[in-house]
Amino acid sequence: MKPNSVVFALAASLLATGAMAQQYKVGPLEIDHPWSRATPKGAKTGAGYLSIKNTGSTPDRLLGGSFADAGQVEVHHMTMDQGVMKMRPVSGGLEIKPGETVELKPDGYHLMFAGLKQPLKKGEQVDGTLQFEKSGTVQVQYTVEAVGQMAPMPEKASKPDTGMQNMPGMKNMR
Repeated sequence: MKPNSVVFALAASLLATGAMAQQYKVGPLEIDHPWSRATPKGAKTGAGYLSIKNTGSTPDRLLGGSFADAGQVEVHHMTMDQGVMKMRPVSGGLEIKPGETVELKPDGYHLMFAGLKQPLKKGEQVDGTLQFEKSGTVQVQYTVEAVGQMAPMPEKASKPDTGMQNMPGMKNMR
């Protein structure tokens, strides 16, 4: 193989890996970018965030799931009432209506990871599942972002710099 061919093959494989966003599908539900925040040492709870789009014609419900580093996963809702934060489990699960997208994000609906076995560290990928009333279970992987992160990092920004863009012929390959 010529040196240029090796460089282009390597670049193509890196681009293919980076292009695979964390998207999952189960039945008519499309799940996009599950993520969590890093937790301080000793923390026993964490939270998971993602978006769920229902492309079907009937509603479904997110009931909970599993998280490799936690004992239990519940759907929760956080609200502010006269300056006091209240967090409660969502009884019966979170409805995803046909044609709608539901966002699980900080300061709103989220997945509560209870009984963490170890702290979540930025950059980790943690396996889990999501359990839906009609569509069943789907395996997902959560990307752990920084403590206090309010949204997942854009995919391009979260990728490590390989330095390949500085190689001859690689300027537009990023």
